[in-house]
Amino acid sequence: MSDFVVEEGLPYPLGAHWSGSGTNFAVFSANATKVEVCLFDGERETHRFELPEYTDQVFHGFITGVQPGMFYGYRVYGPYQPDGGHRFNPNKLLLDPYARAHAGALSWNPAVFGYRMESGDDLTFDERDSAPFMPKCVVVDPNFDWTREPQRQEAHWDETVVYEAHVKGFTKQHPGIPENLRGTYAGLGANAAIDYLKALGITSVELLPVHSFINDSNLLEKHLTNYWGYNTIGFFAPDPRYAADVPNCLREFKEMVARLHGADLEVILDVVYNHTAEGNERGPTLSFKGIDNASYYRLLPDKRRYYINDTGTGNTVNLSHPRVIQLVMDSLRYWAGHMHVDGFRFDLGTILAREVYGFDEQSGFLKAVNQDPLLATVKLIAEPWDCGPGGYQVGGFPAGWAEWNDKYRNTMRDFWRGEAQPSALAPRLLGSHDVFNREGRRTWASVNFITAHDGFTLNDWASYNSKHNEANGENNNDGSSDNHSWNCGTEGPTDNPDILALRERQKRNMLATLLTSQGTPMLLGGDEFGRTQRGNNNAYCQDNEISWFDWNFSTDAQTQLAFTKRMIKLRRDYPILRRSRFLSGDRDPQLDVRDVTWIDTSGTEMTQSDWTTGWIKCFGVLLDGRARKTAIAREAEDDTVLIVLNSFEGEVDFKLPPTSAGPRWSRLVDTDAPEQPAGARFDFGSIYKVTGRSFVLLTSGEPG
Repeated sequence: MSDFVVEEGLPYPLGAHWSGSGTNFAVFSANATKVEVCLFDGERETHRFELPEYTDQVFHGFITGVQPGMFYGYRVYGPYQPDGGHRFNPNKLLLDPYARAHAGALSWNPAVFGYRMESGDDLTFDERDSAPFMPKCVVVDPNFDWTREPQRQEAHWDETVVYEAHVKGFTKQHPGIPENLRGTYAGLGANAAIDYLKALGITSVELLPVHSFINDSNLLEKHLTNYWGYNTIGFFAPDPRYAADVPNCLREFKEMVARLHGADLEVILDVVYNHTAEGNERGPTLSFKGIDNASYYRLLPDKRRYYINDTGTGNTVNLSHPRVIQLVMDSLRYWAGHMHVDGFRFDLGTILAREVYGFDEQSGFLKAVNQDPLLATVKLIAEPWDCGPGGYQVGGFPAGWAEWNDKYRNTMRDFWRGEAQPSALAPRLLGSHDVFNREGRRTWASVNFITAHDGFTLNDWASYNSKHNEANGENNNDGSSDNHSWNCGTEGPTDNPDILALRERQKRNMLATLLTSQGTPMLLGGDEFGRTQRGNNNAYCQDNEISWFDWNFSTDAQTQLAFTKRMIKLRRDYPILRRSRFLSGDRDPQLDVRDVTWIDTSGTEMTQSDWTTGWIKCFGVLLDGRARKTAIAREAEDDTVLIVLNSFEGEVDFKLPPTSAGPRWSRLVDTDAPEQPAGARFDFGSIYKVTGRSFVLLTSGEPG
């Protein structure tokens, strides 16, 4: 077309930005010699333009006539010197790191590799054109009318209940969602999905990765797929596979967010900035590797042909480089500001805080995030570990961050299978103050979870001693073998009524403990009704009924769902269960109140020997609602509660202790009788018969 005119353009903002008359293209590369923009009509390349200017390591140009909806990609020229860390190959079409939308899917043809893939030698140079096999970037119209979005209601941290879910898994089989919307952003924004989430009582939906990602070739060869999506290739583009209307994927995602916000539900994204889908030296050349491999990735200092692999996926994104920090920061600000999401969970978050010498709480990335005024308004949650040296950093992130707490998960699982003492459990019930109580951090910094996408579901934790990952095609060698689980006497499905009853009670015990612990509870989607993955604890490649929610609820599933709703409501109704200030167990000399008292079965305060005696498996936690909420010496007016936990296999007589906070105890929940209404009253000093392996919650006030 003669309508296309190339002008100098600007080196900012990075990416492709439509002005109304044309599009400005800007791409960073410190080591390239030339960059071309290629335009496509579907799969056919129609035009190729060299970006004319190079300013501050950014190639840029403005092309009049390039409109929203047009497909594009880059070809980048420079040295092909793998031993020096450079892998430029202009025969390879490259995705724009800042592309707002992608179209099409990667076809695993040898041409998508920068070297002659068949040779296995990454020092070779491949001259085949990869464009026919590559997804394309799309120029977008960013305009969206947010004025119809209701005023966003932020969930304060002490009110937050996170619900981890997969866009497709949650919606794919939901009978209330129109069939053409199942498995999509629009499906998650449908009335039936929102009504369910609201009725459950959660505040925040945490979505498994929705950034554009690649299906691994080895999985496709086994007729599997990368279902979870931890294989990102585009940090700005919502993945089109979850769009009901692919050409309008961006708009559909925004509409989903607006509808969830309209129901006062937050949207948190699980984001993968630690590695990309390009793998190691034998991986494909799709974007960053061909644009500036030496800048975007951490390479071995003395062997720059090879990648540092702190992620276990082949490569590690180089957050020590200022332009790479800029990329991640620009992405976060884009999703928070332009897409209106409410927070981020950072996969393998330790990677992001690594410098060349290791993890650093004052790393460049953490400094950049912590001073950013926009990101200060959203929730930041780290998965505080990676595969590299010194990678386990639970409690190591700075003030302002929350962290997944696997110490909570493991201890809770061990206690309820009878293998953890009260001394191990106590700090976990109180927000893991031993881990997080520093620098003014609050209890909410501990994101408590008993299950997550990675590992057993709650149902499977109570049904299997061992993983059963045969469907993954790796001879059951993948996934963790350390699950802290107990099958209650029989491996897998059973008709034994005693085992089934115990499993149901164990699931309720775990949910009740999670939702009465100080800190931020995270619920794995489906656990509220007992979803099973048939013993698969690594269902990352199972885009099928193993992972999709089955909405045909059994009687037990309905009972568990009702119980979960009840526990979430109790957490909301009894603020002493969700204090942001750490409870200490010390007597407050100004108020003459002890916020926490640990009670033995005789109804008296536990002694030091009780904490160290291994056979004690039943004890109580008295949380006094009058304890101060802030540093100001002022009594609170919350109801006092007593939690009784019994991991012993038999019934225990528990003498109910007195408290000056009320005249008697009223039962709120007993996991042995989940459908029993609240309100039964018990005098101080009376004996409560606590069923073997059960949880009881009482209040000194009147049940709400």
